[in-house]
Amino acid sequence: MPRSRPELVLRSRRVMTPDGPRAASVAVSVAEGRITAVLPYDTAVPPGARLEDLGDDVLLPGLVDTHVHVNDPGRTAWEGFGSATRAAAAGGVTTLVDMPLNSVPPTTTVPALEIKRAVARRSAHVDIGFWGGAVPGNAPELRPLHDAGVLGFKAFLLPSGVDEFPPLAPDQLRTALREIAGFGGLLIVHAEDARLIDGAPPPTGPRYADFLASRPRAAENEAIAGLIALAHELDARVHVLHLSSADALPLIADARRKGVRITAETCPHFLTLTAEEVPDGATEFKCCPPIREAANQDALWAGLAAGEIDCVVSDHSPCTADLKVGDFGRAWGGISSLQLGLPAVWTAARRRGHTLHDVARWMSTGPAALVGLDRKGAIEAGHDADFAVLAPDETFTVDPAALHHRNQVTAYAGRTLYGVVRSTWLRGRKIADHGTPTEPTGRLLERQPRTLTPPTERQPRP
Repeated sequence: MPRSRPELVLRSRRVMTPDGPRAASVAVSVAEGRITAVLPYDTAVPPGARLEDLGDDVLLPGLVDTHVHVNDPGRTAWEGFGSATRAAAAGGVTTLVDMPLNSVPPTTTVPALEIKRAVARRSAHVDIGFWGGAVPGNAPELRPLHDAGVLGFKAFLLPSGVDEFPPLAPDQLRTALREIAGFGGLLIVHAEDARLIDGAPPPTGPRYADFLASRPRAAENEAIAGLIALAHELDARVHVLHLSSADALPLIADARRKGVRITAETCPHFLTLTAEEVPDGATEFKCCPPIREAANQDALWAGLAAGEIDCVVSDHSPCTADLKVGDFGRAWGGISSLQLGLPAVWTAARRRGHTLHDVARWMSTGPAALVGLDRKGAIEAGHDADFAVLAPDETFTVDPAALHHRNQVTAYAGRTLYGVVRSTWLRGRKIADHGTPTEPTGRLLERQPRTLTPPTERQPRP
């Protein structure tokens, strides 16, 4: 079969390929939305193709963020698909996967999934996949959701913060995981032990130290140990969400050596923010599990470098500003960072001696592999032509008013970060230019090997 004629060539002295950075010309078939070839830097531009010369700016694979709470429909005052995907595009994210909560209805049935898809297809600036939810009583819904194309299933082991998405008790977790293992699915878990959290001192008032004491590392460690045991027993595939306790890394590493199919992620805020620097009353830093001490952060970075953590994703969990009251016991827990994840992680990574090749592996290749999006996450022939163009040595100061998130509340306000996203490209088309998104062109993703179709061609199932 003849190779498609490229209509676009992106040329950079620093193209981040799977084998590392190199000077290259990346040929793109815009009609197909695919990379046709990664060629030597000075290869002649084919007749009729347009050249985009990026100079010294780095061409990265577009980021894949598999942990985003869009909250749409139902809580669109918190966030919506339009605002979330504009923020993603401005920040170099070309694919996101939406969590099954805090929308109303939650994505725990196929009809609820179709409601969400109908909303998302109208305003998607980036490609969007969907997680399903595992909640008490919906085990019969799991296989239909899998067949409908969700990328996996999320469960909580303690209250989620919203009543419509309750946690699984131990027997319910076993039932759900057995069902999911039966059709080869993936369970992703908010792993904190409810009993240990209930036994910790409750958080009240403005002191961050009190909030931190209410979510001890032991709660994460205990929950992860239990999840490992159950995954081993049922030969199931599981994933630990937003790992904040570095104490759990030896448990995960040992389980893998024994053949347990477990992966783990962490988040930009755990890698860049520390408990010691959180001011009292600054509930924009509140999340669950919490931002921990600097020594714990060092250990997370070590685990990331060693491959014990598979990916870095945002856990973008926004809310309206009025819910971030100055009491850590009453404030909504969640960090808004979807637009800032790449520069935040790069700022910390470069200080610790890591490279942009590492960042691309953690924030693009790893998340794409987690959810089986084989055409995402790498700059190589046959992959989707999804890119982030980054000026890695330029800095900017975070101004919340300049963010595209619906509510301009962020723990990164006022911080100076390295890495300015010049532009973002989705399937060979520029979707953001110097922080300004273009018209929505994102598509809805399903679990492969199902096909990818434009939103205008998709119709809700009856």
